[in-house]
This record gives sequence, C-alpha cells and structure tokens, in this order.
Amino acid sequence: MKHLTILVPDGQSDLSTLASIIGAYEIFARANRYRKDNGEREVFRIELAGISKKTEFEQGVVHIKPQVHISAITKTHLIIVPPSLIRNYEKAGKGNRQLIDWIAQRYKGGAEIASICTGAFILASAGLLEGRSCSTHWASVDSFRKYFPNVKLHPEKLITDEKGIYTNGGGYSFLNLMIYLVEKYFDRETAIFCSKIFQIEMDRQSQSIFTIFTGQKSHGDEVVQKAQAYIEAHLHEKISVEHLCAQFSVGRRNFDRRFIKATGNTPLEYSQRVKIESAKKSFETCRKTINEVMYEVGYSDVKAFREVFKKVTGMSPLEYRSRYNKEAFA
Repeated sequence: MKHLTILVPDGQSDLSTLASIIGAYEIFARANRYRKDNGEREVFRIELAGISKKTEFEQGVVHIKPQVHISAITKTHLIIVPPSLIRNYEKAGKGNRQLIDWIAQRYKGGAEIASICTGAFILASAGLLEGRSCSTHWASVDSFRKYFPNVKLHPEKLITDEKGIYTNGGGYSFLNLMIYLVEKYFDRETAIFCSKIFQIEMDRQSQSIFTIFTGQKSHGDEVVQKAQAYIEAHLHEKISVEHLCAQFSVGRRNFDRRFIKATGNTPLEYSQRVKIESAKKSFETCRKTINEVMYEVGYSDVKAFREVFKKVTGMSPLEYRSRYNKEAFA
C-alpha cells in the first residue's frame, strides 16, 4: 500500500486551506473505499501531517489536529500541499520553513508532490519549481512572478504535471486536481466514480474563463505604467506598438523588453487582455450584440475578435455571454 501525506500548515493559512485539506482527504478516502467495495486492495494509507499539534482556522472557529508530526514520515509516495498565505521562504514562519525543507527532502527521496492553488508558493520556496512549469491562482500571478522569476508560470492552466510535481489553479479547482490524481494512482474507472459521487467535472484543463485581468502595476517602471494607463484609456482604439514608442519617446526594442519584464505580457498581449476584459464585462452586464461590444473595444474584424477572445478566455464571445448573462437571452 502506498502512503499519502496531506499537509496541515503551521498557520499562515485560511479557510481555503481547510477546505482543501478536508476535500482531498474525503476524495481519496472515497476512492479507497470504492476499490475495497469491488474486492480490490486500497491504494493509499492517508495521513494528515504537520508541525503543530493543532492548527486553528478562522480565529479558532474550527481546527485540525494532524495525525502525525512530519518528522515521523521519512517515506511517502504522494504529498498534497494545500493553499498557503506564504509568499516566499523568507516570510514563512518557523514551522512552515521546517515544512518547506521537509517537502524538498521527501521529493529528493522519490515522493511526488501536488500543490493546490497558492501552495505553489511553498513548492517554489522549496526550490522545486526552478525552470519548471506550474500554475497557481490567477489573482496571485503578479506576486508569484515577482518572487520566483525563474519559474515557468502558466496561469491559464488548471493543472500542470512535470517530473512528479503537480500544480493547479485557484479556489475549488483543487477538486479537479484530486480527480486527476485519483486517475493517476487508481484508474479511470475510480476517477469517473468519484467525479460522479462528488459531482466534479472530468478533464477540465483551463482556468482562463475565471480570470479577472487587472494588469501588473506595482513594478515601478514609470514609462511602462504610463503606457498601461494609455492603453486602458484608449481601449476603443487600435494602438500600434510604434505609436506607444513615439508617444513615450522610447526605442521599440527597449520598450518591448521593459514592458515584458514589468507586466509579463508584450504590449500587444497587454492591449488584447485589456480589451477582452472590457468585452467580458459588457457581455456580463448588458444586452449589446457581439458586434456592438467588438466595436467598443477597438476591433473591426469579427473573426479576429473571436480568435483573440477565445485565446484569452477559452470560450467564444457567444458562449461566454450565454454562460454569464441570462438576461441577454431572455
């Protein structure tokens, strides 16, 4: 039988941490029971492990008592790392620094690691994501890139899977990661059963539809900040990069380099994201046609607008409007 460790952080957590711990435990326990009910051996022995004897959440309203101290676990096969408020190793509390070091040691010893939402910050702090791909909550992207610039962050992905390390997007999308791991460690049949019992969609791959684009603004590059403000104030216009360079008296190559470094996007990508975010809000709140919204955000070609909209959100404009605006179809 394999060993599954679900970590309980030493504070620096919130209710999403609690939900992830309980949800992961319940899904794997149910997968075990399904196997047993069908005359097969359970796959995992599941343990909650931590540093403290008790971890409180929501100012003591609820708490979890880990079953075992992490020091007692020297061999495990899969570790689940729940969301955390830790943003880098230096800011981790003493107990969680111990947790971070323990995770790194277990990975070197052959364990696979799965982080939920902002649990990716813990993996990055442990040095396990250097040069590798990962995902995290879309709202934490700017902070993640600031602290861990050498990690290949893919915030549009719901799940990443690379060299025994799994990461996923934000919020309750951790349920999709659990189903993904059940299929990996059990089989497709068990994963389908659990998806039906817990009513979790199978095979989701993107979190783009849920992203709210606000743009990285805390980078300190004054020229880029002015360019961002200009793009956002003129979203109804088609603005070329050459125009922006002339507007702010900066060379094209230098401007592109600075813009990407500051925002994580090229100027063109940033403009597209701003326009599409505005279009999304229109589709959510008004009864305007696709063409009306398209013209408002500076597009004149329907095909080009649809392609960019789908690239950013994973859905067509019509699909997006039908999902988020019932009144438009009343």
